[in-house]
Amino acid sequence: MPETSSDEMLIKRIARGDQLAMHRLFGRHRVPLYRWLMRLVGDEALAEDLLSDVFLDVWRQAAAFEARSSVSTWLLAIARYKALSARRRRTDAELDEKVASTVADTADDPEVALQKKTRAELVRHALAQLSPEHGEVVDLVYFHGKSVKEVAEIVGIAEATVKTRMFYARKRLADLVAAA
Repeated sequence: MPETSSDEMLIKRIARGDQLAMHRLFGRHRVPLYRWLMRLVGDEALAEDLLSDVFLDVWRQAAAFEARSSVSTWLLAIARYKALSARRRRTDAELDEKVASTVADTADDPEVALQKKTRAELVRHALAQLSPEHGEVVDLVYFHGKSVKEVAEIVGIAEATVKTRMFYARKRLADLVAAA
């Protein structure tokens, strides 16, 4: 099968026990899923464990995939459920602040690099100030490219609620950035 196999075709092949299809799906989605899990749990080791759990579930449940949403939406929903379950199990542990890196262009002079770093720190700080509910929808929309409908499916809320959360999140971010 060509390298360009759709995710849906890979899921069908995984349901038949095709390990190569599983390897390809993992390769396509591991980085964004890991980043999503890191945002939710804030712990590298736990995010790695949960990532493994997500793909173990995919291997076991591929035949149950109904294609009502995209494969990436399905994977994010599984990851979210795993992360929330893990957080409930760790109620006594504080989550580390998420780690974000700023990549400076090597062509930038030191002043431009400092401005980029300062701006990135400002945005990162503002994002950290959002409530978990608002931060979650912002992350899914802007960093995972999900639509309002897909976010609603992943989070398990109405589309109108996603829109409302996005409105208030944007307003809060604008206020925080303006105040800085």
